[in-house]
Amino acid sequence: MKAFSMKKVIASSLAKNVAKKNIDDNLDIQEYTHFLFKIKKFIKQAQTKALLSVNHELLKMYWNIGKIISIQQKKNGWGSQTIDKLATDIQILFPGLAGFSRSNIFRMQAFYGSYEIVAQAVRQLEQLPIFSIPWGHNVTLLQKLKSNTDRLWYAQQTIEQGWSRTVLEWHISLKSHDRQGKAITNFKKQIAAPESELVQQAFKDPYILDFITLREPYFERDIEKNLMANIQKVMLEFGKGFAFAGQQYHIKVGSQDFYIDLLFYHVPLKRYVVIELKARDFNYLDAGQISFYITAVDEQLKGVDDNPTIGLILCKDKDHYVAEYALKNINIPIGVASYEINLIKELPIEFQDSLPSIKEIEAKLEIQTAMQTIESKEIIKKTTKKSVSKKN
Repeated sequence: MKAFSMKKVIASSLAKNVAKKNIDDNLDIQEYTHFLFKIKKFIKQAQTKALLSVNHELLKMYWNIGKIISIQQKKNGWGSQTIDKLATDIQILFPGLAGFSRSNIFRMQAFYGSYEIVAQAVRQLEQLPIFSIPWGHNVTLLQKLKSNTDRLWYAQQTIEQGWSRTVLEWHISLKSHDRQGKAITNFKKQIAAPESELVQQAFKDPYILDFITLREPYFERDIEKNLMANIQKVMLEFGKGFAFAGQQYHIKVGSQDFYIDLLFYHVPLKRYVVIELKARDFNYLDAGQISFYITAVDEQLKGVDDNPTIGLILCKDKDHYVAEYALKNINIPIGVASYEINLIKELPIEFQDSLPSIKEIEAKLEIQTAMQTIESKEIIKKTTKKSVSKKN
C-alpha cells in the first residue's frame, strides 16, 4: 500500500514537471523511482535515529534525577511532601514542562532504584535494554513486574518484536516470559548450535489461544476455523517473524492428496513451519504424521537457500515423557506444545444466539485468509529474491 502511494506521488510529480517542461528528456523513470526510494530510506533511518537519541537522553535524565533524589532522601530523610514541593517548583522554573508530575517523579526514583544494582553489574547504562524503549513502556514494566530479570526480558523483546505499549501489556498478562522456548523439541539434536537455540526460542509452551471459545466435544477443524477468524491475534501470539503461507495447504505425493493444517514461513530463520492441530492429547503416532508432511514440504517447497523445515504439533495436552521419547530418534526437527482455549460445556440459552454461526465464521475466515495469504506470499517472494540475489 505504501509503495503504491509512493508511485502515485511520483507519477503526479512527474506529470506536473512534464507540464512545466522541468524534467530531463533522458530520465529513466524506473531508475529515478529506485533512487527516490533510496533517499526516502535514508531520511527514515535518520528520523528513527533522532527519535531513539532523544528517547535515550530523556531516560538518562530521568535516571539521574531519580538517582539524586534517592541520595537526598537517604541523606536528609525527605518525605512525600518534599517531592510535592519539588514537582511544584520545577513547574515554576519550567512553565508547561511535561513529565514532572508528582507521580512521575516517584517513577523516576523507582526507575533508578529498581535497576541500580543491575547497572552496577554491567557498568554501562547503555547496555541495558530499558534505555532503548519509551518511558511509558518502562512505567508498565515497573508497575506490572517485580523481577528485574523479567523486566529486562520484556524490554529486550519490545526492541526485537517492535511491541507497542498495549501489546507489551498483553504479553505480560499472558506471562510470555514463562512460556518462551519451552516447547518439547529435538532441535538441539537436529540443528547445529547456536542456531538451535534461536529456533527453540521461536516456539512457546503453552500457546494461549483464549480468544477461541468452543464447546466440547470439538474437532481440529473447529480450532482451525477460529484461528483463521482471529489471524491477527494468532500472529501476535506466535511472534515476530512468522508469515502465514496457507491453511489446509495441499500437497500431492504420488497419486495421493494430503492437506497440512497450517503452513507458515519463519522469515528470520528462513524455514517453513508445518503446524498440525490436535483436538486431543499428544499421541506418539503424531510425530510420524508430521514427519511425512515436513519431508513433503522440504522436497516440494523448500528453496535452495531455505533451511530445513520445522514441524510443530499443537495438542490439547501432552505427557512430557511420551513426547520426548517420540522425538528422540527422529532425524527431523519437530516440537510439541499444548494450547489453552476457552471451553464452554453448557451454554445458557439466552447467550446461544449471540455466538457467531458457522457461516459467519467461515465468511470472516475466507476474507482474512485471502488477505494473509497475499501478504505472506509477498514476504516469501521478497525473501526468495534476496536469497537469489545474494547467491548471484
